[in-house]
Amino acid sequence: MPTEDLPVGYADLLHDIKSEITSARIRAHRAVNTEQIELYWRIGRLILTRQEKEGWGAQVVDRLAADLRTTHPGQRGFGRSNLQYMLKMARTWPEPIVQQPVGQLPWGHITVLLDKTNTPAELDFYTRSAVQHGWSRAMLQHWITSGLHLSQGAAQTNFATTVIPEQSDAVRELVKDPYRLEFLGLDGDHAERDFEDALVARLIEFLTELGVGFSFVGRQYRVLVGGEEFRIDLLFYHCKLHRYVVFELKTRTARPEHVGKLGFYVAVVDDLVRDKERDDETIGILLSAGRNHAAVEYALQNHNRPLAVSSYVGLPRQVRELLPSSEDLARVAQGVLEQEAQP
Repeated sequence: MPTEDLPVGYADLLHDIKSEITSARIRAHRAVNTEQIELYWRIGRLILTRQEKEGWGAQVVDRLAADLRTTHPGQRGFGRSNLQYMLKMARTWPEPIVQQPVGQLPWGHITVLLDKTNTPAELDFYTRSAVQHGWSRAMLQHWITSGLHLSQGAAQTNFATTVIPEQSDAVRELVKDPYRLEFLGLDGDHAERDFEDALVARLIEFLTELGVGFSFVGRQYRVLVGGEEFRIDLLFYHCKLHRYVVFELKTRTARPEHVGKLGFYVAVVDDLVRDKERDDETIGILLSAGRNHAAVEYALQNHNRPLAVSSYVGLPRQVRELLPSSEDLARVAQGVLEQEAQP
């Protein structure tokens, strides 16, 4: 049938059917994953029960792997390493796995959790976070390596008095301390403009460090107040919390006047930028090289806007000293060009 002869509403029908197909595929994939994880847990429980009852040693797992390869030659996943993971999973989660958050994760995620976490509290934090935010395996590994459980929600804030209780936990988890910005490669004497330039130039890495939900709006974001122009260092929007997030950057210790300036920008964005019917109140984050906790506490108490003061860490000095300078890189590049120019 020619496109022009299609009935009104055909495009909507096609869209609905495609959505149903996609949803069915997702449900099928989840069902297969759930069955696989449950099978692996049951196998782990069988091995663990036998070991505890009969006192069998670790060599039994080696023999099982060899026999399973013989009886199921075309089926992967039953090698010695995977069987060890199944056994460890059964020890870690003694209750049926599908009744717990971890049962929603792929097998690769579970092996990372078993390998990289050190305490039950860490394990629970990263399991629930991976399920809640839909982290990939690489993202899960990144956050564990970065120690997210130690930094998330650790910044100084006034959220307890400025954010409604139903949202305060989610908003507090939005802010970390410290932010790990080693990827910027800045030396210890960088200026604030250099800091901002580096963050924007490495925006993908910075968004990864910020966490799930952040969308970049702009740098040196221009606002007019009473005919006078002001510029916000960095402006983001959090798609899950439906809030604008203002970042004020300082390469020195945070001062009370910096908190005041941040509060001013948050008030301006709240009044002139956000959609009051759709967006919740704007949040401000002062990202500084350090802070006087007592002074910051007093400064935050004087504001009725949701504000946070956090710090960042860059490359340690001994690592920075090993990195080539811009002059070194220029000399190398010139040498390469000269070699390519030779006949």
